[in-house]
Amino acid sequence: MLENYLPVLIFIAVGVGVGLMMTMMGAMLGPRKPDSEKLSPYECGFEAFEDTRMRFDVRYYLVAILFIIFDLEIAFLFPWAVVLDDIGWFGYIAMMIFLGILVIGFIYEWKKGALEWE
Repeated sequence: MLENYLPVLIFIAVGVGVGLMMTMMGAMLGPRKPDSEKLSPYECGFEAFEDTRMRFDVRYYLVAILFIIFDLEIAFLFPWAVVLDDIGWFGYIAMMIFLGILVIGFIYEWKKGALEWE
């Protein structure tokens, strides 16, 4: 039973090892030239000039909804496609309902202009 988990554990160990190795190499070999700009808090490319409790533009939330639509769609489509033969028509209809809800969200985003670049 445990031999089934061995490839996963090896994959995790190699991933952690490569990550640690790259971090150590960057710390040892990277340039060290700190100045006031590099040490300042960085948020979006310029200094903060307003209160942090300000209201966000609605487009921010529209972009967030758009990301969720595409992210969830892809995250659920791959496992669904793998087991489609096993789940039959019930799984097919359930996924079509799910995709229909996502399409409604996509149309809402489109109508609100979240896909327009300004």
